[in-house]
Amino acid sequence: MSTTSEPLESLAPTLSVRQVLMLERVLAGEPEVVAGAAQLDRAVRWVHVAEAADVGVMLSGGEMVLTTGVLLAGDDDKQAEYIRSLHRAEAAAVVLGLGRAFPAPPDVMRRAAERCGLPMVVLHRPFPFAELTEEVQARLVRRKFAAVSMSEAVRTALTGLITAGAPLQHLLDEIAHHSGCPVVVTNLAHRVLATAGERSAVDDVLRDWERIARQAGGSEGDGWIRAELGGRGERWGQIMLCGYRGDTATGRLLADRAAESLVLHRMLGGASAHSWEEQSAQSLLTDLVSGVVPARQLLPRARAAGLPVNRRTFVPLVVRDGDPAELDRVLRLLGLPGIVAELADGATAVLLSLARDQDAAVLTANFAARLTQTVVAAADPRTAWDDVPAGMREARHVADAVASGALDLPAVVRLKDVHLRGLIRLLRDDPHVQSFAERELDGLLCAAGDDLLAVLRTYLATGRNKSRTAQLHHVSRPALYRRLEAIQGRLGVDLDDFEQAASVHIALLAHDAQQA
Repeated sequence: MSTTSEPLESLAPTLSVRQVLMLERVLAGEPEVVAGAAQLDRAVRWVHVAEAADVGVMLSGGEMVLTTGVLLAGDDDKQAEYIRSLHRAEAAAVVLGLGRAFPAPPDVMRRAAERCGLPMVVLHRPFPFAELTEEVQARLVRRKFAAVSMSEAVRTALTGLITAGAPLQHLLDEIAHHSGCPVVVTNLAHRVLATAGERSAVDDVLRDWERIARQAGGSEGDGWIRAELGGRGERWGQIMLCGYRGDTATGRLLADRAAESLVLHRMLGGASAHSWEEQSAQSLLTDLVSGVVPARQLLPRARAAGLPVNRRTFVPLVVRDGDPAELDRVLRLLGLPGIVAELADGATAVLLSLARDQDAAVLTANFAARLTQTVVAAADPRTAWDDVPAGMREARHVADAVASGALDLPAVVRLKDVHLRGLIRLLRDDPHVQSFAERELDGLLCAAGDDLLAVLRTYLATGRNKSRTAQLHHVSRPALYRRLEAIQGRLGVDLDDFEQAASVHIALLAHDAQQA
């Protein structure tokens, strides 16, 4: 059989006892497992033909020993000690050819093998051991070569991505492609920093992440294979192959290659485990704000990122001109569970997760009080996770409204604090609002009207205070009057009429919101 005919995931450098027994040449000898049936998945590293009673001293572990037992016949003590010596040498299994010394499976050897948990197989038909040795050794050599080739192919692919400046996610996608299972990167606290693989399979893993994280320090099994991330004596995370379907040795090889590449990516890119945490939080909060991904699908990611989500009160915040690192430090200082991520246009999203009996308003105010020269926009607290995306968008709208005008506002700004400006921000994408703004301001929406538009904006923002408007634009009162007359002429309105002035003001707010 050629190596190319075997699936990549099965090209392990070893065979299991079970796989050896299923070979066509072995089946011709009519094999029967008479002891240690629960241990048939042991790896066979090599096949060794030996008749010596003290063969155990010649083994190094993982061998399948083939024997006729000719030197053991008639001596129960030797038979029992033979099995015990194989067990001590960590042999994979013993195969006894019946006929020459034993016409039937010897009870002494069978019972000893069962006690030791050593697979014991008897062959009922004469069988040339040389054929089995040749078959298994050839397969093992091919598999070892294939495993090494695969390892080098993975290393080459990942190194190519790194040298091309690919982001972390591209590396993980490549690893998931080769492993055929979800891939998860965590920090030392087992918080998920990044994932890759089929979305539904990844979500299944994240939904059960709390249990998986608790068992992360245990032994590998059931396809859960991990490799440590770190260097220079410092360990800062791990990568896990979740549910790898191939041989454990191959999976470990893949995980090791992946870990090497991630460490190299971090070193060359100047990244850190903390920056990976920031990227993870940014991806989650960006998806929450955008609403493109349903909130329910994001819940496993939030939980795996370390955000408490069961019976919690969520407070969506957006901070203008805030340093994400500083905001995260303040959260830790106050002991507030939450995640922080920088969005676009100088805005930083913060999602607090509070216990139901905590006062959300007081804790939010405490958080804002620790910040300087920033605007904290908040949405009303949400008790249902499905309502969080709407809350994040509301906080973003409030932050945008605050940024567009100098307003006398409290430390924590809510939708009710931005009044009409906030409402216009929420409605700015409505086609009817856009048409209204263009219709009302049509006479000024040209290059020649830019200066007049600025005067109109100041005049309305100051409550139609002519003296203040003239002062802010550094013009005389008569010059201002001429500009106001020009504005009224172009728009066809009377700015002394409250309703007409209010209509123009709303249109101007809508125009500014759309431009922002």
